[in-house]
Amino acid sequence: MFNKIMVPVDLAHITQIEPSLKVSADMARHYQAEVCYVGVTANTPGSVARTPEEYAQKLEAFAQQRGDVHGQPVSSKTISRVDPVADLVDTLVKAIDEVDADLVVMPTHAPNHLDIVIPANGSQVASRTDASVFLVRPEDDD
Repeated sequence: MFNKIMVPVDLAHITQIEPSLKVSADMARHYQAEVCYVGVTANTPGSVARTPEEYAQKLEAFAQQRGDVHGQPVSSKTISRVDPVADLVDTLVKAIDEVDADLVVMPTHAPNHLDIVIPANGSQVASRTDASVFLVRPEDDD
């Protein structure tokens, strides 16, 4: 059913996105699908890397590590933007087509009252693509 799973990754927040990484690994094994890890970074130095090229190297290393975990083919795509936060939804929607993904697995937050004013990225992505979008909520600490 799915051949390529795109997973948006923020290398500065790996622990927060771990639940979506687990889901994407399970889905990849189940469907024998490739996983493409997509990272969006700034053109300026950041906490993870000084340049987009350095970020791309770190994302590729991360992708290879994840491939060792789930045993399915992996790839990575780094996209640099002047303002990654402001352009994130547009960038992810474009990346879905560029990597030819038919499933996107991405983390989300629990719904709250601000979603009326500022919708979550996942719902915005889902409304603008033909690919299936699987939103993974954070695990409860309870």
